Amino acid sequence: MAIVTTDHAVPHTSTVPANAGEPVQLFVRERNGTPPGQPRRPVLALHGRSVPVLAGFDLQYESYSWAEALAHAGYDVFMMDLQGSGRSPRPKMDDPHNVSPAQQSLLTPRPPGFVPGPPTYPYQLTNSYSDRDELDTVVEFIRAECEVDEVDFIGWSAAAFTMGPYAVNNPDKVASLFLLAPIFPPLGTSNPPPVLPVPGFPTFVGGKTGFDAGWAAEAPCEGQRAPGIVDAAWDGIMENDPIGSTWGPPTGLNRIRNFVRWGWNATTAAQGGVLGGSVPLLIAYGEHDRQVNTSPPNPNVELNFSVPALYEAVAGPHKVMVKLACAGHSLVWEMQHKNVHNLSKHWLKHRDVDGETQGVFDMNTDGDISPAP
Repeated sequence: MAIVTTDHAVPHTSTVPANAGEPVQLFVRERNGTPPGQPRRPVLALHGRSVPVLAGFDLQYESYSWAEALAHAGYDVFMMDLQGSGRSPRPKMDDPHNVSPAQQSLLTPRPPGFVPGPPTYPYQLTNSYSDRDELDTVVEFIRAECEVDEVDFIGWSAAAFTMGPYAVNNPDKVASLFLLAPIFPPLGTSNPPPVLPVPGFPTFVGGKTGFDAGWAAEAPCEGQRAPGIVDAAWDGIMENDPIGSTWGPPTGLNRIRNFVRWGWNATTAAQGGVLGGSVPLLIAYGEHDRQVNTSPPNPNVELNFSVPALYEAVAGPHKVMVKLACAGHSLVWEMQHKNVHNLSKHWLKHRDVDGETQGVFDMNTDGDISPAP
């Protein structure tokens, strides 16, 4: 069956301080695999901190497109970029002076004539309010488009900061939640800063060399990264950043929004028994992921992350956690990617893992699941 691909520009009134009140259009790609005559079953995918949604969920390289795998299984898959990422607006980010002062030296000699200096917009860019507002706009768009009440969520990495609290506060709109490699600070702050925007700068940047090295440090297994996948993943990121791809060294720079977050912690995860209750939860992460499990613990509670702490904090009984062997934080592009696809397809259809709706499991590289010791 053919998959219908549509790029949507979803109207939204921005609540990002840098362009608050302005009408913007949020980028959403749809890969619709709904069989003829069947009701649409929408799934919404959200990116993390540094990778645009299409590079993470719809990489057009061999078998790595997660969205395509779900569409072939009959789902209507929507993928959104928050402002400051990918193909959605990036307010104040086109000015290279708004890159972190500590990183501006990476931009020379591109763009031509750039001279490092203080930011022209001396604030962090987005925040938990603006991110959740944008998520809600897209959820409402999908609910109307598909004529449904609820949408299944899939979030990678820092998407947990947005999708987790949103699901807790909007359980009538969220059918289920699958968090892949979720960032979770159990003792993180519940409250916004007293004043927004917070002083700082809008943009971090990252280069291909650092991208490769950081990923390699989490990929000790033979075959964990297939030949050519580093180039394919980086090219996918650059294809979604027409400005950053022209900056810095010959391979371009990845522009990463600087955001302020709050309200995602052990208290939120337990709130009302929603997660694991009316919103079933699946958590999956790689055994070599150094980003989601801080070791040794960071003395700054905002930077002390733990996936098992998220599982423990969730108060509802319908919760499952799976640790994938030979996988790191970039497991969407690793040897386990097909097993991640299959895990999500089974979860969306059955709401269980290996027939269980609660428990902690291990998955080997063949996709076999067993109870964790």
